[in-house]
Amino acid sequence: MRLVTLLLAAVLAASGATAIVQLAAPRPAQAWENGLARTPPMGWNQWNAFGCNVTDALVRATADRFVSSGLRDAGYTYVNIDDCWMTRNRDSSGNLVPDPAKFPSGIRGVADYVHSQGLKLGIYSSAGTQTCAGFPASLNNEQRDASLWASWGVDYLKYDNCNNQGVAAQTRYTRMRDAIIATGRPMVYSITEWGQNQPWNWAQPVGNLWRTTGDIGDSFNSMLSIYRANVGLAQFAGPGAWNDPDMLEIGNGGMTDTEYRTHFTLWSMMAAPLIIGTDLRNASAATLTILGNRDVIAVDQDTRGAQAREVRSAGGLHVLSRPLANGDFAVALFNETGSTATIITTPAETGLPSASSYQLVDLWSKAVRTTSGTISSSVPAHGTVVYRVTPGAQSGPPAGTSFVSNLPWQASTNGWGPAERDRSNGEQGAGDGRALMVGTVGFQKGIGAHAASTIDVFLGGRCSTFTADVGVDAEVGANGSVAFTVLGDGSTLVATGVLRGGQAAQHLSVNVSARSVLRLSIGNGGDNINFDHADWANAQVTCS
Repeated sequence: MRLVTLLLAAVLAASGATAIVQLAAPRPAQAWENGLARTPPMGWNQWNAFGCNVTDALVRATADRFVSSGLRDAGYTYVNIDDCWMTRNRDSSGNLVPDPAKFPSGIRGVADYVHSQGLKLGIYSSAGTQTCAGFPASLNNEQRDASLWASWGVDYLKYDNCNNQGVAAQTRYTRMRDAIIATGRPMVYSITEWGQNQPWNWAQPVGNLWRTTGDIGDSFNSMLSIYRANVGLAQFAGPGAWNDPDMLEIGNGGMTDTEYRTHFTLWSMMAAPLIIGTDLRNASAATLTILGNRDVIAVDQDTRGAQAREVRSAGGLHVLSRPLANGDFAVALFNETGSTATIITTPAETGLPSASSYQLVDLWSKAVRTTSGTISSSVPAHGTVVYRVTPGAQSGPPAGTSFVSNLPWQASTNGWGPAERDRSNGEQGAGDGRALMVGTVGFQKGIGAHAASTIDVFLGGRCSTFTADVGVDAEVGANGSVAFTVLGDGSTLVATGVLRGGQAAQHLSVNVSARSVLRLSIGNGGDNINFDHADWANAQVTCS
């Protein structure tokens, strides 16, 4: 929350009103390092196409289709069972029971088959007393159920939010995380909380992905509304921890192929999980072509893990930019209007480094061209053109030691207002901050940010060391709690843990040798982003 919260508290006190604030024990807002989902999960789930009508035969046939269609080799891995797989009651020992009519060989039998195809199996429950369809769920049975799933060979859990009895979301989802850890079996953990309690602010250390919205429908307007809700959350996503705008509707018949290509492109630009939601047994060639576009999949699965930023949105025309691990960028031009439109952007607007020329590869038409300036296309109604852009020769920082605040940034996201150069974060427009200060020490140079924040700087493999003095800016007093992470090419190089308002700066010295891209990331302290003004004071890189 912004500094105006202090003014609200003062007004409440003066009026005699009482403000009730619930405090949770903070955890570092860093991704849960279970080694899974380092890129967004890819797979299938029955719900969008079949609802409750899930069977052993359907799951096996879908696994077979993954293999025969080439989708497995394109990266799709998880075959996920959603709601309605169990009987209406637990057994006498308190365990969940697979419906014997639907799963005559149990979940273990179907898991063994899926595994034999080189794939992985997912299961479903809810963080409540019943699932959304009224079957027994896992609230207060977390360890019993997680251990059962582990014994069956389950690899992925979708954990819903129905019938939650008013128990705090963070409490419920953390209990299941702890239960999964206790089983000793690796499971991707999908928090399906619908975005009601802003899970992007607390779910990084809890799960691998979290729903940011309600359920998607098979229409352009539904897809568009979910895109709008999810696209602004780029600063919260990264390897092992992803914003989830819900499953894919491609192939279900409610949109045109142009709209489905847009759906697939936007989800891939947003580093979203790609979970197919159609009947693959009867999928058309057009559907399989969209789902199997390996060039677009490569954007989604890029190891840098940077979700695209929407750098411009006006009049229903959108420009998105996503930096990739090898120094390329993905640039998408999206037309939500009902008429064909020309969309034009520039390397500077999209965050591309300065270069004499840029190669553009259209990831749908496969056309290749070169530009020295604008990036543009005529885009059909409800359509999207996406380019992989490769800059020409680029040099990176000059030899010697440079302040990061003096260098160009490839991309920047920030919780409130822009990240500031040599000023603290003022939460509104550029330049509205103050002189940087951490604890009682002032700094002339550095970066003032507000969690959650990311800053990407191109190093070109020419730099050896990054240094900074980091902490909560003194302008928020004893408020604020943040965690700093330095990444190189998507890999964590150093993480501070939680730093709080009033503490002295912590000095960082990080080896960045051979790294192409430096990412400076700030997460909240595991609670929220209230007062999280954070400084990379004296941030410098030494290069040759």
